[in-house]
Amino acid sequence: MASMSGSAVLEKAVRTVAVLAPLALASGCMTATLEENRNLDTKIAEGEAVVLLAKPHVEGTSAEDDFMDCVGSKMAGRAGIRVQPNNDFQDSMFPWFEPSTAPQRPEGVAQLLAKPAVRQRMEENGVRYIVWVDGLTRQTDSGGSISCAIGPGGGGCIGFGWWEKESDYDAIVWDLEEAKSAGSVSTNVTGTSALVGAIVPLPFIARVQGTACDRLAEQLGAFLHGQDASVAPAGT
Repeated sequence: MASMSGSAVLEKAVRTVAVLAPLALASGCMTATLEENRNLDTKIAEGEAVVLLAKPHVEGTSAEDDFMDCVGSKMAGRAGIRVQPNNDFQDSMFPWFEPSTAPQRPEGVAQLLAKPAVRQRMEENGVRYIVWVDGLTRQTDSGGSISCAIGPGGGGCIGFGWWEKESDYDAIVWDLEEAKSAGSVSTNVTGTSALVGAIVPLPFIARVQGTACDRLAEQLGAFLHGQDASVAPAGT
């Protein structure tokens, strides 16, 4: 079989880009859905803190550590909320808020706060709200293919591959002073990424989890300041 010349390979790559460009441009885009459910008025005061905890599951799947760190960091930086590191909080409240012993319902929090030792440590921490975060980021679909080869005249890749991811997170806010659930906020972000093979692979990446972090941090900041969290700007 005769090998293709360098110009022929280049011409084929250009045709590939021309055909796949519309698909690539559509990739890297995202949609976001935000929701809020409020049970109590909230207005975090100066000196009060928030702690983010990943809701434990029997099967061991919970919100990712890096996602939790991202949300906490952006809440502190953008909303001016003091976020206590979850490891420090769990250590100071040992053994009551370990994943295997933490209360799963507001009623359990009320019972826990009835214990003088627990109430005292909570007041020392200055934590007013506990936010239980549940969810994950996962790949939901994919398709296409890319072929790469190398020869005497050089190498390259031809083709088109894409994948879709979804970040779906819920955050339940517990008011420790009221010993009740203050409400919840949630964010769902979907996006499609693509890789175009046109001699050099060209990636078009949708930052799905990063956008979900931005949105959830904005929602929680607004919620805790007593604002309407559902009007936080959505990603596109």
